[in-house]
Amino acid sequence: MLKRLDLRGHGNDPGDELADLLPRPQAGDSVPAEAVRELIAQVRDGGDAAVRELTARFDGVELASSLVPPEELAAAWEGLPTGLRSAMETAHRRVLDFHRAEAAVGHTYESDGVTVRSLNQPVDRAGVYVPGGLAAYPSTVLMTALVARAAGVDDIVLCSPPGPDGSLPVTVLAAACLCDVAEVHRIGGVQAVAALAYGTETIRPADVVAGPGNAWVATAKQLVAGDVGIAAAFAGPSEIVVIADESCPPAAAATDVVLQAEHGPGGRAWLVTWDPGCADAVCDAISKIVELSPRREETLATLDADGFACLVDGPAQAAAVANFVAPEHLQLMCKDADELVGSIRHAGAVFVGRWTPASLGDYVAGPSHVLPTAGTARFAGALTTDDFTKRMHVVDVTEAGFDRLAPAVAELAEAEGLWAHAASVSRRKEWVASGVQP
Repeated sequence: MLKRLDLRGHGNDPGDELADLLPRPQAGDSVPAEAVRELIAQVRDGGDAAVRELTARFDGVELASSLVPPEELAAAWEGLPTGLRSAMETAHRRVLDFHRAEAAVGHTYESDGVTVRSLNQPVDRAGVYVPGGLAAYPSTVLMTALVARAAGVDDIVLCSPPGPDGSLPVTVLAAACLCDVAEVHRIGGVQAVAALAYGTETIRPADVVAGPGNAWVATAKQLVAGDVGIAAAFAGPSEIVVIADESCPPAAAATDVVLQAEHGPGGRAWLVTWDPGCADAVCDAISKIVELSPRREETLATLDADGFACLVDGPAQAAAVANFVAPEHLQLMCKDADELVGSIRHAGAVFVGRWTPASLGDYVAGPSHVLPTAGTARFAGALTTDDFTKRMHVVDVTEAGFDRLAPAVAELAEAEGLWAHAASVSRRKEWVASGVQP
């Protein structure tokens, strides 16, 4: 079920490149970008009519309106079972508290008569995308909307693909109500990203679009970037790398390999170990778990396409493999796991020890579970409040500060041939002396 890779004795010399030994998919490789671009243009030019046509084509449902009435959100929340409502409230509290605590605060810098205040200004409107189809993801509502809320965004619009009957899962609607989402629309796929980016007759465009999705959704976000802010990196199909050794119960490691694979096709699920017995035991356990899983087909689709059991020489090489793969989730289930963290440079989120499955991060640990995939953790990280804010600088200079710094400005401006830049400081004293206030 997992393809075997044996790196023992390889990849440790300068001439041995992991790139020659390991597979690494590229973001969006499986998606025809031109087809996505055409769908985006269709929505940008056709508005609501185009959204309805594409919803009928891809979701098999015709909707007169995509908007979910606000009373349906309230009814969904009120109708939740007590246990689920309590779980959502727990997640809500922890996610919101974490991101409020992590949110960057402004600061003031003073030097030579110059005072610069750095202010974090939230965007006016955030668009969040919540996947659907194979499963319902109320957790993604919390992990996107609450990050925007913690950043200070007041206006949040949510899009999620409708089911065959044209509705959204009750749990998703309930989570939207709990997060005080202003609008919920039954729109999925590329058409949702385009509607959030460019707006339609009934949907005002957002300033930032956030949320995970399949490769088509992730590619669409890449293509609209620049016309709208795109939060975080390539948040595509789910991935996990589990580093384990003989100290880890095989069933635990196996379950944690499978937990991200069950999201369905397109992701990655890796086991990395320096113990051949551990590899055999975990692979056997995975086979048994998959056979019992209600999501057997979705899990197999991931494991068969990009499931690997990788044998390495030791912890150092395991860390090198993890850094090369740059996974969305990295789970360390080995002796001295905390010491290994210092060797990890590229991962969306790292989960340390046998009591920290990635599922805790998916729901209640606090940080957003919207993480970089397809190797983009090499240069990007998790969704944070920074994705919904802009840094604005306010500069205030005293006359004494001006006198100290004006000569440097004039010299630099003259070197660049910018006469007005130089004149703005070299002649300012003359203008003030003549009664003209700057």
